[in-house]
Amino acid sequence: MINDIRKDAEQRMDKCVDSFKNHISKIRTGRASPSILDGIMVEYYGAATPLRQLANVTVEDSRTLKINVFDRSLSQAVEKAIMTSDLGLNPSSAGTDIRVPLPALTEERRKDLIKVVRGEAEQGRVSVRNVRRDANDKVKALLKDKEISEDEERRSQDDIQKMTDVFIKKIDSTLAEKEAELMEF
Repeated sequence: MINDIRKDAEQRMDKCVDSFKNHISKIRTGRASPSILDGIMVEYYGAATPLRQLANVTVEDSRTLKINVFDRSLSQAVEKAIMTSDLGLNPSSAGTDIRVPLPALTEERRKDLIKVVRGEAEQGRVSVRNVRRDANDKVKALLKDKEISEDEERRSQDDIQKMTDVFIKKIDSTLAEKEAELMEF
């Protein structure tokens, strides 16, 4: 019973860390990465469709993305979707391809992005702590129902706390890497 609670908590904490990594991967650092455009939706026959389903996004050089739209009639819609997104990008058509140059980041913008990343990290830590709280509540319920002893409860809570510390360290190390990446010039 306790092992099930521990495994469930570990899986949920792992998902929290993965979610954090996914959120900060979308924060651009000045280097071109196709994942920057993952959140962009294009109006396609009346339905909002992810850009990845309508075009092939590749890295042309360190500061330029190249988008090859499968249906040429969609080129204008793709350009409009990129311009209206909150990414601050200005695409330009070049024949059949759309090129998206990434502007260099200013010092002020880098500091703003670091604040955003730190906020995301705090959200990740809070979600890991919420998983810890849920797991501890389940263990306390087992104690209340007299399915486990007080020693087992204390030991379980210590194990859950150690697991929480490990996952929070993972979030902190990922945060440190991203901050270093953002401050590179």
